[in-house]
Amino acid sequence: MFRKEKLKGQKACVLGLGKSGRAVAALLAANGFEVLISEEAAISHVDSFRLPAGVSVETGGHTERVFECGFWIKSPGIFPKNPILLEAKKRGIPVFSELETALAFMPKGVRVFAVTGTNGKTTTTALLGDILTQHAAREGKGRRVHVCGNIGSPVSLCAAEVKKGDDLVIEVSSYQLEDSTYFRPHYACILNVTPDHLDHHGGMKGYIKAKGKVLKNQRESDVLVVNGADTVCAELVEKAKSEVLAFSTHPKHLLKTDVFFDGDELIFSEGHQIRPPHLKGIHNVENAMAAALMALAAGVPADTVQAVFDRFEAMEHRIEQFAYHRGVVYVNDSKATNLDSTITALKSFEKRQNLWLILGGRDKGASYEALIPYVKDYCKRVLTIGEAMDKIEAELHGAVALTRCGTLEKAVETAMGAACKGDIVLLSPACSSFDQFKDFEQRGKIFKRLVNAYVFKDRVDGNK
Repeated sequence: MFRKEKLKGQKACVLGLGKSGRAVAALLAANGFEVLISEEAAISHVDSFRLPAGVSVETGGHTERVFECGFWIKSPGIFPKNPILLEAKKRGIPVFSELETALAFMPKGVRVFAVTGTNGKTTTTALLGDILTQHAAREGKGRRVHVCGNIGSPVSLCAAEVKKGDDLVIEVSSYQLEDSTYFRPHYACILNVTPDHLDHHGGMKGYIKAKGKVLKNQRESDVLVVNGADTVCAELVEKAKSEVLAFSTHPKHLLKTDVFFDGDELIFSEGHQIRPPHLKGIHNVENAMAAALMALAAGVPADTVQAVFDRFEAMEHRIEQFAYHRGVVYVNDSKATNLDSTITALKSFEKRQNLWLILGGRDKGASYEALIPYVKDYCKRVLTIGEAMDKIEAELHGAVALTRCGTLEKAVETAMGAACKGDIVLLSPACSSFDQFKDFEQRGKIFKRLVNAYVFKDRVDGNK
């Protein structure tokens, strides 16, 4: 466990110069620690990060300087069997997670809400954060709500802002959970568990083990919300010490459910009836169920939940319809970085074989054959991009028309030149973005920019 008092006076090494690494380095420096950030990749624009005094940086590999530090902080996403980590273990150097380090600098008396799962984490976290914020405003007691984690803002970045009595809502990835030993959320949620990040975790067993850590340290007074129709969730709750609340949109579920969907409203076992948000897809009904169960368990009135649901809008990069031109709809689902997310996106449309699906990026270890029944029902053509093109084309061969594009720019050009009235152009890559982009947000923004530039040019040319 990270105990700042025991580590005081020791130099810290932060592995990784990403957002989380920079944030935790700044947090440590603000609390009097000397910090070395060590980055494996060669980065030439270190000065642009404007790191605070007391933080030094090395890039292009880890030198002996890292072993002069008394403890390390590991950024999420670094492979647990990275040689440098194995060497640290051999030398007895303690290695902590960014998540648990950040929590160690927060006061006691903070309620911690953690949302995890393969898909839906960001929407559920945003919904829950919005509900708790609305509730705090109505209470008028000065409680503040901090939304952070995998949703975009590292936990370390908000640590200094958190006061006693505040709520902390964290979107927690499998990477963050994998690195955590003592993390204990008072309210936790597992939305679903399907294959993802298998290359990182060494297979499904390792991935499930990481997700299960969200409930490992919970106590009887805590609450765990799970998907009652998810096989893995049903297995994980057998080890839960906390109160378990389940949701399901499926008639066949494995756990006794506390809320179901009647096609119009969410019906809760305690008697509440709440209309879900106006978001596309049954998966968003499940996200709303999870957020509502956590909020109600935390003492939020049902009318506050309803007020937030009534005004909540779809988030960027998540089945986001952003353009309509010459009868063709353009949808940005860049957040779909795994097969299950892409399947969810496809299922939110009608089975009309009118989708131009842009697939590809960096492969994550699962088989694209899982997409075959869906591309047959929904897609007119699949446009492949990125490192995973060969694998996608081999595994989908014969199931759907395929066009190799290589880049997102070429895929947009191809789709916009051939799509007809009534068609839908959907970016839902089923892959990570790191082969050609900084992250999925950049990929989605570039997709929208390319489409909008094409639309603008077409309209200008048409008015000449």
